[in-house]
Amino acid sequence: MPLPVIYPLEGGCGCKAVRYRMTMAPMFVHCCHCRWCQRESGSAFALNAMIESDRVVNLGMEPEIVHTPTESRMGQKVARCPICKVAVWSHYAGTGPIAKFVRVGTLDCPDTLPPDVHIFVQSKQPWVVLTGDAPVFDAYYDRDALWPRESLARREALLPQIEAYLANRPKVAGV
Repeated sequence: MPLPVIYPLEGGCGCKAVRYRMTMAPMFVHCCHCRWCQRESGSAFALNAMIESDRVVNLGMEPEIVHTPTESRMGQKVARCPICKVAVWSHYAGTGPIAKFVRVGTLDCPDTLPPDVHIFVQSKQPWVVLTGDAPVFDAYYDRDALWPRESLARREALLPQIEAYLANRPKVAGV
C-alpha cells in the first residue's frame, strides 16, 4: 500500500548535487514498458510523474539537458546531473519544456507515487507481473477517460503554452 502523500516532495540525483522539490501532486503517473523506455532507463520500465515545469523548484545544481533519441524520432530532453549523470526528469517532444516527467525513482520517498497506469505492456518484460488497481494498456490510452478532472483542467491550462512551443520549436533533422 502506498504511503500517504504530503506535498511538497523532494528528490534528486545520487550524488545530491541536483535537488528538486515538487510543490504539488503530479497530473498523472505513467509506468511505461516500451522498449525505448527500457533501453533509456536501463530497466524494465520507466516510472514518470507528469507535472507542470513551474511546479518543480530547483534546489541544487542545474541539471544538464541531454537530447536523447526516441522511436518517434522527435527525441526527448533528459535532465541529468552533470556530476553523477542520473536522470531526474525528461521533457518529451509533445510538451517540450512546459511539463516535466519526473523520474519517480529519484524522489526521496518514491513509494509515495505508484503508477496511475501501465502503458505499452505489449513489450513489457515477461517476468514483470502487474497487480493492483492501475489500468493496463497494450499501447497508449484515452487520457480523457482516465485522468482525474482536476488533472485534465491543469493540462487544459497548459495547452496554450504547449501549442506555442510546438509551433515555434526547431525542426529535428529527418522529421
